[in-house]
Amino acid sequence: MKVVADRSALLEAVGLVSGVVAARTPRQQLTCVKLTATKDGETGVLRLTGTDGEISLGISTLRVNVEKPGEVLVPAGKLKDIISAEDHEPTLTLEQSDESVLITGSDAKFKVMGFAPQDFPSLPELTSEKLPDGFPAGVKLSAGTMSELISRTLFATARENSRYAINGVLLQRADNRLEMVATDGRRLALARASVSKGDFRGDSLKCIVPTKALQLLQRLISADADEQVELAIADNSILFRVGGDTPRATLRSVLVEGSFPPYEDVIPKDHDITVTLDRDLVASAVRRAALLTNEESRGVRLAFDGTERRLRLSSRAPEMGEANIEIDIADYKGADIEIGFNPGFITEALRVIPQPEVMLELKAPGKPGLLRSGNDFVYVVMPVNLQ
Repeated sequence: MKVVADRSALLEAVGLVSGVVAARTPRQQLTCVKLTATKDGETGVLRLTGTDGEISLGISTLRVNVEKPGEVLVPAGKLKDIISAEDHEPTLTLEQSDESVLITGSDAKFKVMGFAPQDFPSLPELTSEKLPDGFPAGVKLSAGTMSELISRTLFATARENSRYAINGVLLQRADNRLEMVATDGRRLALARASVSKGDFRGDSLKCIVPTKALQLLQRLISADADEQVELAIADNSILFRVGGDTPRATLRSVLVEGSFPPYEDVIPKDHDITVTLDRDLVASAVRRAALLTNEESRGVRLAFDGTERRLRLSSRAPEMGEANIEIDIADYKGADIEIGFNPGFITEALRVIPQPEVMLELKAPGKPGLLRSGNDFVYVVMPVNLQ
C-alpha cells in the first residue's frame, strides 16, 4: 500500500475512528486502525476502520492519491499523534512495509510498527455499498433530522446506571414518525420527527441504542443537513450509514439489552397550570440563580405569580449566600405555585429547543413539571425538595 493523503482530511478521519478503538484490551489489534487503500481507474479511496468489539466504525476519504492498493493495521494513538504533529504539511505519504507503515512528510519520516491486517476482526458490513442481509427493519432520513433527534434526547440519558436499559436511548417507529426517548430516572426527554412512509422499511422498528454510538453518530453527521442517514436494525445490532448509497461513514453497534421503562406512564396526562415562557429569558434567569447553589442545595425555587405575570427565582446555599431574580411571564393560566427544580435539568432542556417560546405545564409542588416545544419535543422533570 502507498497513498498520498490530504493531512487535514486524514487527521479528521483518524480522530473519529480513534473514538471507537479500545483503550485497554489484551487484543492489541483492537487498539489499531485498519487502513485499506483501493483504486478503481483514476479514483482512489482510503478506508479507515476501527472497533472495540461492540462498536465498529468505517470512514472513507477520497482526498487521497492511491499509488498502490493494500492494507495495514497500525496503533490508532500513534497514528493520530504523528499526523497531528505534522501540522505544517499539506499532504503525507503512507507506505506499507510488511506489518508497519512509513509516514513521510517534507522533512520527517516515521516508521510505526503494526500487526497483520488479517488479525483484525472481519467487518464486511462496513465496506459494502449495499445494506447487508439480516437487517429487516430500518429508515432513511436527513442528517439534520437525525442530529436534532439525538441532541434533544442524548443529554437526558443515565450515566453508569445499574439499569442498563436507561444507559441508552429508545428508538422506535410510531406510525409515520420516528421517536427517540431518554431518561435517567429523574427526567425524561421525548423527541419526534415525521418521516415519509416510503422511507421506512419493515413493519416494526424498536431498539435501545447505546449512548456512545449516538455520540459518535452525532460527530459523523456533517454540516449538510440534507445528507442522507440510513439506519437498520437486526436482532442485536444497529447499523448507521451516512452519505447515501455510497456511504462515506458506516457505524455499527450492539444494542442495549433489556426493556426500556414504560415512559408513557411518566408523562403527565393532566395539569392545572400552563405557563408560556420566553426561552432565552428563563434560561438566563435559571443560570444566574444557579450561581448560588451547591451540591447540598442544588435546587432553584420558581414562584409563579399569575396576577402580576411574574416569575421569581431564588436560591440559597449555606455559607455562600442567596440569589433573587424576577422575570416577566408571557402567559399564565392557573393558580399561583412555588416549585423547585434542579437548574441544570432545566437549562439543558432549554438549550436544545429552537423555538423562542416554551410551554411549562405544572400540577402541584410535588408533581413533575412538563416542558413542551410544539408537538415534537416533550420533557418531564421531577421537582426537588426545598428547605
